Amino acid sequence: MHAEPRDGRIVIVGASLAGLRAAETLREEGFTGTLTLIGEEPHTPYDRPPLSKQVLLGTVPADKTGLPQRREVDAQWKLGVRATGLDPVGKQVLLADGEKVPFDRLLIATGTRARPWPDPAEAALDGVFTLRTVEDAGRLAERLDAGPRRVLVVGAGFTGSEIASACRERGLEVTVAERGPAPLVGALGGTLGALAAKLQRAHGVDLRCGVTVTALEGDGRLTGARFSDGTRIDADVAVVALGAVRNTEWLAESGIAAGPRGVTCDAGCRAFDMYGIVTDDVFAAGDVARFPHPLFEYQLLSLEHWGNAVAQAEVAAHNMINAGPRRRPHLTVPAFWSSQFGLNIKSVGVPTFSDQVVIAQGSLKDARLVAVYGYRGRVTAAVSVNQAKSLEYYQRLIETAAPFPPAPGAADQIESPEPVPSDVPDPKVLSHGPTVALTGHLPDRRLTLVQPAR
Repeated sequence: MHAEPRDGRIVIVGASLAGLRAAETLREEGFTGTLTLIGEEPHTPYDRPPLSKQVLLGTVPADKTGLPQRREVDAQWKLGVRATGLDPVGKQVLLADGEKVPFDRLLIATGTRARPWPDPAEAALDGVFTLRTVEDAGRLAERLDAGPRRVLVVGAGFTGSEIASACRERGLEVTVAERGPAPLVGALGGTLGALAAKLQRAHGVDLRCGVTVTALEGDGRLTGARFSDGTRIDADVAVVALGAVRNTEWLAESGIAAGPRGVTCDAGCRAFDMYGIVTDDVFAAGDVARFPHPLFEYQLLSLEHWGNAVAQAEVAAHNMINAGPRRRPHLTVPAFWSSQFGLNIKSVGVPTFSDQVVIAQGSLKDARLVAVYGYRGRVTAAVSVNQAKSLEYYQRLIETAAPFPPAPGAADQIESPEPVPSDVPDPKVLSHGPTVALTGHLPDRRLTLVQPAR
């Protein structure tokens, strides 16, 4: 690659937040070549966080969630067509309509899709929904407008909890089924999970933890559900919120290190091949990427955060058109937020990368606090509940690997200065994916060296 790769052909597969921000960054930093964005959905990029909040509440129409463009990207958009394969030797992306799109550099930003209900016949019942796309949100909002007698939410991660919150705000009866011991436990651990459970029940949610839904019942239309504890409820709407599936199947025969956990890349967003060799023309960004982070012992992180998609896309775009020492790493501290049941929850760092937690400010009783997480004696995360102004301070502690627990005087109004186990469960036992996943590498099959034809 020559010193200033500012021309040529760049293809971005994935026309959502990460893909759009990468395209904008490429043009902002002087890329003058041809730019192609490929997206399976027929829409231009739109914002997903409002789908489980304002759209379900009926305050924003589903079709009014488009992402504003920061600048003109001068790109060819191929929307409504799915990528089905990648030929890294011939440098072509294969599309479902038979077209082959050539590239010099490729960005994989295909994100995730909602994990479906495992029984296809039950999933096809009228009244069973998932929530990922603008169409999903529009259909679900329309059904909530009709005033169902009861809504069943399967899974109490952030998406499931936000859906339940919107339903209760509408005055609808809601049952939440969660396989784990509490809502949000897969992302925030046991202490804040217990708080979330208390708040949901206080807002009238029929919360059932430690159970699974064994069957969705109905004859063409949903009528109810059965649980693993032998109980049953009547329900005419069920929302399946069992986490996300990373869109990597199209890369199965490509030789790229991609699988159910995502596309493995280095800190500069360059994808690895299946033998662990870093590529120099294939990059990954957003929800589909898994990358090492030095603050978390270089474990591979998979993040489903709005802010991470933006930051990683900008790093990937920069590195695609800058060589060698001009490249920079993606070292942004993870951050996310959620609004539910009257609470504003914000997080920095990786709460699941912890063995202890302490309430450093405020109190669980008042539902106004900052919980600080530690691992092996250093601060790794902080989560605020209705007290976000303190997070900037704790972010600096994370960035500097400050000792855990925080030193006396670091915060005021301490309810209990003694750390307790963070009770972060193994993600494999949960019925929904955690907001942040720390993943090792388990080969899907024994590798056989295959040399490309000469």
